[in-house]
Amino acid sequence: MTVRISTLVENTVAGGNVYGEWGLSMLVETDDFTVLADTGATSAAARNAQTLGVSLSAVEAVFFSHGHFDHTGGLLHLLNLVRKPVQVLAHPAVWDRKYADSPDLKVCEYNRDSVYEYIGIPYARELAETYGARFVLGKDPVWLSDTVVTSGEVPMRTDYETVDPILCVWEDGEYRPDTVPDDQSIFVKTDKGLVAILGCAHRGIINHLWRGQQLTGVDTVYAVVGGTHLIAADDRRIEKTIRELKRLNVQVVAASHCTGLHAACALEHAFGDAFRFNNAGTRITI
Repeated sequence: MTVRISTLVENTVAGGNVYGEWGLSMLVETDDFTVLADTGATSAAARNAQTLGVSLSAVEAVFFSHGHFDHTGGLLHLLNLVRKPVQVLAHPAVWDRKYADSPDLKVCEYNRDSVYEYIGIPYARELAETYGARFVLGKDPVWLSDTVVTSGEVPMRTDYETVDPILCVWEDGEYRPDTVPDDQSIFVKTDKGLVAILGCAHRGIINHLWRGQQLTGVDTVYAVVGGTHLIAADDRRIEKTIRELKRLNVQVVAASHCTGLHAACALEHAFGDAFRFNNAGTRITI
């Protein structure tokens, strides 16, 4: 089993004439399935695919890791390159009215109340459907092939991984905490072990990896690629995460997007040559 991961957009770039943005999109190609994992925030992923010479004609499904704009906003542009109706797999909560209690927007001199910034999907479902999106929503794992499976809802099992308290949803006329039940990932079974494709891992990178082991029956986690959402993690959480990644004997850590520089440096220090920044334009073959 060969897995090829082309990162179409990410916060930073590997080099060349490609765009970076706050967002993530990866084309995941295996021997028996091709899936577009997230779509970035804007048209950048589509433009980068063309610059990199990455064809999307073989895409069999699009996967939304969760319903934030930086993982879903580029869908319409990418569908123009797919050029056929395609299933978009996601959790039902992906369409929730998602907001962040954003301290950056507060003007402390005269407004000490919360300021909520909309961070959900930036277009109507009906519009996406006119571009060829066929939404398939469900809470359960989906086997895309004999070797590729989506996580479905990820249980919160560790005692040190928590969801960002600034995340909320507008529901029944009020803002309520968002536990991000739509936070999902993809797992690929290979001869070397599991390859985990993460969007943001809002529910915790280790919770995601344990979910992959549970679903597939594969204990070995060979590679972790994508967002780890350690950007706001304290040193205790980062240390415990690294300890568990080492216990799982992870051989490739390709961090993206919401990992954060502090956590990325800690991961690089811990894993050495096994660590890499998974920038826009990066291609990984396993």
